[in-house]
Amino acid sequence: MNLYGLIGYPLTHSFSKRYFTDKFTREKIRESSYELFEMKSLDELPALLKKKSGLRGLNVTIPYKKDVIAYLDDLDDSSAERIGAVNTIKIYADGSTKGFNTDYYGFRQSLVEWLDRRGETCSNFQALILGNGGAAKAVQVALQDLHVEYLTVSRQKSDDSILYEALTEDILKSHLLIINTTPLGTFPKTEECPPVNYDWIGKGHFLYDLVYNPAETLFLKNGAAHGAVVQNGLKMLELQAEKAWEIWTTEENIWSV
Repeated sequence: MNLYGLIGYPLTHSFSKRYFTDKFTREKIRESSYELFEMKSLDELPALLKKKSGLRGLNVTIPYKKDVIAYLDDLDDSSAERIGAVNTIKIYADGSTKGFNTDYYGFRQSLVEWLDRRGETCSNFQALILGNGGAAKAVQVALQDLHVEYLTVSRQKSDDSILYEALTEDILKSHLLIINTTPLGTFPKTEECPPVNYDWIGKGHFLYDLVYNPAETLFLKNGAAHGAVVQNGLKMLELQAEKAWEIWTTEENIWSV
């Protein structure tokens, strides 16, 4: 039995388990299953790798996308090493592990497709990235490769981000692509959203939320109420999941975008 799974904490709901279970049934993929491995600490990961002999691959979610790197034998230099975060782990027959970042692929591809459907190109925008965690790192690198200028906004000021309190009307009106990479608004805490002034958002804005549950977060509702075009993270998740499956099941992994 080939086993795949998701590590993170907490795992109150899982797109990945549902997606891969349905995929196995739909595509008649035999002798494969997907499980949730909730971990209060990454110190539990080595024991999991030893215990589960059929484990072939893992997805990684909040809050471990950065810290898991220290537990891996190798990193894909074209994704995970560049980004500094991992959301996919391949486990080889000898037990060695290699980290990848399929968030990059899922976000980049879904963003390009979304804007193309709206008759837009990425290079026409300046972007705001809300949040500065592991998912934000993938978004930053994707925007760099798409030649999109961006500003990162976080609750804690750093050398490469500003505070939410520093967001002015001029900044919001000049950055028409706003991407939420935080978990704010995720079920069951659907009443939460990033603390931006939504009165400064208008018809020229495009709001992209990496959150997919609920389908329309409060962040997206607030944007749509002021005329913005909105998109949730479901397509990104589907794309990154398929890229993860390709990594797990391909003998030689050649990264391509």
